[in-house]
Amino acid sequence: MEKKAVRVAYGEALVKLGESNPKVVVLDADLASATMTNAFKKAYPDRFYDCGIAEANMVDMAAGMSTMGLIPFCSTFAVFAGRNYDQIRNGVCYPKFNVKFGFSHAGITLGEDGGSHQAIEDIALMRVLPNMTVFVPSDANECYQCVEAAAAIEGPVFIRTARLATPVYDPRPFTPGKGVVIRDGKDCVIFTCGIMLEHTMEAAEILASRGIDAALVSFHTLKPFDDTLACEYTARCGGKVFTVEEHSIIGGLGDAVASAIIGKGVVSFEKIGINDEFGQSGKPADLLKEYGLTGPQIADRIQAGL
Repeated sequence: MEKKAVRVAYGEALVKLGESNPKVVVLDADLASATMTNAFKKAYPDRFYDCGIAEANMVDMAAGMSTMGLIPFCSTFAVFAGRNYDQIRNGVCYPKFNVKFGFSHAGITLGEDGGSHQAIEDIALMRVLPNMTVFVPSDANECYQCVEAAAAIEGPVFIRTARLATPVYDPRPFTPGKGVVIRDGKDCVIFTCGIMLEHTMEAAEILASRGIDAALVSFHTLKPFDDTLACEYTARCGGKVFTVEEHSIIGGLGDAVASAIIGKGVVSFEKIGINDEFGQSGKPADLLKEYGLTGPQIADRIQAGL
């Protein structure tokens, strides 16, 4: 199966978007070769702005550009969402300006750069902001769809992308704010997002081999959240719910699901992700194993929780 990092797809999607929409401009904070916005820079140098290591200034510039009818995409590492949070909050979300944020290298699969650079809190930060749409694409094809949708949405949008190359699946139907059923089942449901789809699919296969029929639902949009689908599959699977994410279990997918299904006949509910701790340096595969996020580990934990 083809593999491609979601961040690569983000860069490709921007180039395609720039061709069809002359209002699109891209700003980067001295990380264009990592966030993959260098492809847009090469294609449209007059619409690319390298703001240097000045993320707050970058967001303020983008806010101003949006008031002139442009559609700015700001790019940097997801861990730096905190560095310019005041500008995102008060300069973009409060006035509901039309600025997009494509923040890459999210999660522990960033790898050897370690806990100081592994964003495990970015979804929580962005979900809590009024007017912000939050996309967490699971693969390259979904990232293309998220970028296109972001440009069409009037208002702030956050797109979380990853460094690690992951499988590219056949394109699935895409509607902002709606989840995607990957696999039907009746014994329990696994809700996931982002690049953890690969590992939850493996976990579901392992569970099936053990006689456990697990449904699997992936959410590319964490805000607005598809409460209806979450409730439907909670009921269909007897109230036995598991969430899996490459993010803190505080404030991310798990809490979005919990808010949706509270009081809806939940029998058991378990959040699988990063506990209340930072990441550490290591190879992505080793880190996934360290934090219990490989397919076999997820399967074992779900089986033990049933």
